[in-house]
Amino acid sequence: MTRVVLVGPPGAGKGTQATALSRRLGVPHISTGDLFRAHIANGTELGLRVKAIIDSGGLVPDEITNEMVRVRLADEDTRAGFLLDGFPRNTGQADFLRDALGGVDLDAVVEFKIDEDVVVGRLLGRGRVDDSEDVIRHRLDVYRKETAPLLEYYADKLITLDAVGEVDEITGRVLSALRDRG
Repeated sequence: MTRVVLVGPPGAGKGTQATALSRRLGVPHISTGDLFRAHIANGTELGLRVKAIIDSGGLVPDEITNEMVRVRLADEDTRAGFLLDGFPRNTGQADFLRDALGGVDLDAVVEFKIDEDVVVGRLLGRGRVDDSEDVIRHRLDVYRKETAPLLEYYADKLITLDAVGEVDEITGRVLSALRDRG
């Protein structure tokens, strides 16, 4: 069974690694961003609430994000495990996840470590209109503040890896660390 949470700053490669790891480990990649988009596209009640919040420039509250994750973790394909990308983002969500899993432990929390200047360069290179250096550095600040307590929360499950290198090389690091963890 593989129950893994991926954490790291925006631009660290969590989504890329989650996709590669999902294929290699045979478990679904669950991204909160993908969940938001799917619920919005399907016009679900949660999706309509998320769309209204996002359209007004707000942040989706934990209760809504938690409910989307709870519903997704109840799907049959998560029985053998999952990779969570972008969730939990804070200790309240981590408490929720623990309860949603019925007390079953996560196998690991993989933190992708990367220098902030590298992240800024990566994100600026995407060419998105909303990715100015000031906005990126603010997002990194928010990440640091929210994630520091989360890393402490998961200290006994934490695997910290260098997120710089070729995609396959980083995937190999993660797989090796998960194997070593047993």
